[in-house]
Amino acid sequence: MRPPRGFTLVECAVVCAVALTLATVALPDLRATQRRAARIDATAALTRVQQAQEAYRALHGGYAPALESLRGVAPRSGRGLYAITLEPDGADAYRASAVARGDQAGDRGCATITLDVRLGFSTPGPDAGCWNR
Repeated sequence: MRPPRGFTLVECAVVCAVALTLATVALPDLRATQRRAARIDATAALTRVQQAQEAYRALHGGYAPALESLRGVAPRSGRGLYAITLEPDGADAYRASAVARGDQAGDRGCATITLDVRLGFSTPGPDAGCWNR
């Protein structure tokens, strides 16, 4: 006589319960890691704004008053995860912001990533962690 083959219902239920528990623990950490990695989209867009602003300043003697005045800069980040805005503060200073959209807006503490520039000196915000530094 041959021994029975396969799994019992109890064994399958135990395996499913363990897999569900592992998924419940790992999923929030996975999403946080994905959001942290997606910040690169924002920092790259803000870096493009800064480079375009410096080129504009070299030609016009001051920073551009609007995002539309800059070459190679779009109102959305490369992957479309962030909306890019520009707030001038006179001819010598501005703040560029990347505001998260969609699922990326759940990135606590870094839903809005900023770059303050005054006379060519930049200050990333809201903190260095948002810039993955």
